[in-house]
Amino acid sequence: MKCKSMWYTAALIAGGCLLLGGCVVAPPRRAYVAVAPARVWVPGYWYGGVWFSGHWRYR
Repeated sequence: MKCKSMWYTAALIAGGCLLLGGCVVAPPRRAYVAVAPARVWVPGYWYGGVWFSGHWRYR
């Protein structure tokens, strides 16, 4: 009985990882460029074990 519950738990965890591991879909960018540069928020991210905090930049 213990073996069945271990397999059920492992399958449940693997299924949850597959459901949550999708990719982010973003809308396509506009074909024209705005007259004035627009400010956009760049979220924070990890790179090489270092945390880079979020910041505003112009696009």
